[in-house]
Amino acid sequence: MCRLSNTQDRPEASAKAIDAYYANPARQPGPVRVLFNRTARHYNLINQIFSLGSGAWYRRSCLRKAGIAPGMTVVDVAVGTGLLAREARRLMQGRGTLIGVDLSESMLAVAQKNLGIPLVQGTAEALPFAAGTADFVTIGYALRHVSNIEQTLQEAWRVLRPGGRLVLLEISPPANQLAKVSAAIFVGGILPVVSLVLARDRQARSLMSYHWQTIAAFAPVEAVLHMMQHCGFESARCASELDLFRFFSARKPL
Repeated sequence: MCRLSNTQDRPEASAKAIDAYYANPARQPGPVRVLFNRTARHYNLINQIFSLGSGAWYRRSCLRKAGIAPGMTVVDVAVGTGLLAREARRLMQGRGTLIGVDLSESMLAVAQKNLGIPLVQGTAEALPFAAGTADFVTIGYALRHVSNIEQTLQEAWRVLRPGGRLVLLEISPPANQLAKVSAAIFVGGILPVVSLVLARDRQARSLMSYHWQTIAAFAPVEAVLHMMQHCGFESARCASELDLFRFFSARKPL
């Protein structure tokens, strides 16, 4: 379990880590939109390869632990092809409101075929929703791709009702150096080749390579937790699986 107290003694280091990551021009909306428009048709395959088939179970488990249930209003930011939203829909059992938003029109087109839920094109930094309308804001494996984490978290805070919860699923490198090297070899070296072979398209390999590049460079867990606190959230915490997959959660104060 990652605790927020780890960040309180190092706010400057956390801020520098965040600033360094998001200063990269590749994080800007233009390049990100082009990348995901070009690779949307391979996205589900890439995710299945990366998670070794366990992705749906893990997403559903995290959302269940967070408290998503029938009758709630859920906004899924960076909905992509709908993988996280699909698990939220199962937990909601057809009762409540589930809306997805994404920058990429190609991703939205795939999500529409998969889910049939209301979808809106927009950015995480400027959500097209009224303030105080959602019980949950979820962001699945997309915090690495936004252009500004502070604006993204502030928008989530704005859209949430008092007492509403933010759920972030993300991936960042293991703390152990040997595990980090092993992950680099497997995720950064082997899986891109596997993606190329299975998809028979170089774009799939490019997408998997891009995923590892952003994972390897992503800000430390402590920096993300500190930014969540800085943006007004309380009870910020992070649970880790395999020291690679991160489940962040926090609450907007009552």
